[in-house]
Amino acid sequence: MSFKRLDPEDFLVSSDSIVNTLWSTDTPTLTTFFTSSIQVGSSAGTYYYSVYQTGSTLSNAAVQFDIAYADSKGSGSVLYNNAVPGVSPTKTIYGQYRSMILEDENSSFTFGKGTNIYTTTNFWVINFERARYKQSLFPGSLNLTLSGSGTRKINLTDDSVDNPVSQFLGSTRVYQLISGSNGTAGTLAASGYVAGSGSYGLVFPDLGTILLNPVAISQSIHTTPSRSNNSDGLNNQKLYNAISLGSSFTINSQETLTSDYVFVRARNSEFNYSENPSFISGSTGEIIYDQFINSPQVYLTTIGMYNDSNELIAVAKMSRPLLKDFTKEALVRVKLDF
Repeated sequence: MSFKRLDPEDFLVSSDSIVNTLWSTDTPTLTTFFTSSIQVGSSAGTYYYSVYQTGSTLSNAAVQFDIAYADSKGSGSVLYNNAVPGVSPTKTIYGQYRSMILEDENSSFTFGKGTNIYTTTNFWVINFERARYKQSLFPGSLNLTLSGSGTRKINLTDDSVDNPVSQFLGSTRVYQLISGSNGTAGTLAASGYVAGSGSYGLVFPDLGTILLNPVAISQSIHTTPSRSNNSDGLNNQKLYNAISLGSSFTINSQETLTSDYVFVRARNSEFNYSENPSFISGSTGEIIYDQFINSPQVYLTTIGMYNDSNELIAVAKMSRPLLKDFTKEALVRVKLDF
């Protein structure tokens, strides 16, 4: 075993952005959607619906995203306690996203920007399964079709292509949800907004979350959430039906892989000897084979990374043993992903 201190120029850090399909079907577009009667009928179903890519068996079904409805007044769901008005699952969900995104319990959500801004006290939520979107949603890849009564449909996307400069809501990156495709507005409206109602929602790629503006959606496909007091308005079901009837949901994930490259150099005069006990006579301590004194030959198989305390912190295995002697030099590139 031999040691050599690495120099600063032996290190290189590289970052690569990897884009992949988000759905467990390994296809960019999900066209069929299923819920679990067990989950929907449980206490969790009053808060959110989990949406699966298949309805065959639980062993094959995997959660792709969750649907929820939020209302600052607590409308659209049953109260926790009839003696405490306005406190219900929908109000809890609203407070959760307000604290997480707005970071101010006195603020309200607004959809749109410029001269077309709409402030609302309720919204639908699409929350992607955390393991699905890796690090973030890939801007420009979102294409969601919602279908309502009759043949009414709306195609939605984020505005990342039309507005490539990142905007922030609180400390969270956000894009507007607009009518159009592949990150740009359609031809029907220059901005992809609804007149007087702002955008169709907000897209938070780093949170894997979409907030949908019920007023804008209602004007387009006539799907309106119930705001009844102390009763289940089945608002989760309404959004699920709109997505299911639309039969098209495209989104990709994105992650940045940072690699630390370490270049290990074995010069011709280095790492030519071995401490293998089979080379040495056990009785006399002499080298058994004389040719290993002036013309040693060894095989490099493993590279260990040590800190200044001589603690082993990483091990790199060679793909095959590498012959080393005084006539050869080796340059090995070690890649550490994190």
